[in-house]
Amino acid sequence: MICPISHACDILEPRWTIPILTEMWAGATRFSCIRRGVGNISTALLSKRLKELEAKGLVRRIEDPTNGQVAYIRTQRAIELEPVLAALGRWAQCNIDAREALAATNLSTLMWHMRNYIDPAELPDRQIVMQFHFSDSDTEYSVYWALILPGAPVEICSVIPGFDIDLFIETSCLSICSILLSRTSISREIEEGRLFMSGDAILIETMDRWFYQRTQERRDEIRQLEELVS
Repeated sequence: MICPISHACDILEPRWTIPILTEMWAGATRFSCIRRGVGNISTALLSKRLKELEAKGLVRRIEDPTNGQVAYIRTQRAIELEPVLAALGRWAQCNIDAREALAATNLSTLMWHMRNYIDPAELPDRQIVMQFHFSDSDTEYSVYWALILPGAPVEICSVIPGFDIDLFIETSCLSICSILLSRTSISREIEEGRLFMSGDAILIETMDRWFYQRTQERRDEIRQLEELVS
């Protein structure tokens, strides 16, 4: 077919291609970081997709001769896809039901990204430990901890870090993801009993400042999380 959109789909439609590019757009350059960020992709398939993207001129593989470490970076061709990916994100936010869009979200992958969803600049300048307890029954781990130290990147742990806990958060993967994507609000999730917090009152009151919420679209344009049907 003589259609530019079809030609673009030939390059972008193999499964995982767009999630890989999106993860690299977010800053991942190492194989292990790309894999953890994408989630649910085997090492063999990720390796295959990266080779395909390299062959298509969307990714460059760079090896450090001093230590053999390999990094993957996007080429200008891939960078020019950013407005397209952003437009797809906006379309999904406004046209796909929240439960449908988030049904396949992997909790482990979500918590890997949580490092970037907590803003230390909006938190008190001291050590803070947050415990996330998820009600989801189909997860390998149901409890995670976020460790925030002044001047250091946020750490996410699947084993208790051995410090006093400042904030306890009980929720579900769907609820947290819906907040992150502005499909619902923190206050609504608390009001409807899908998000419960206890501990430091300041951390609870300021969650809407230190916890990331997508702002690319107007909230009134986004399809909101629907009520559970009894």
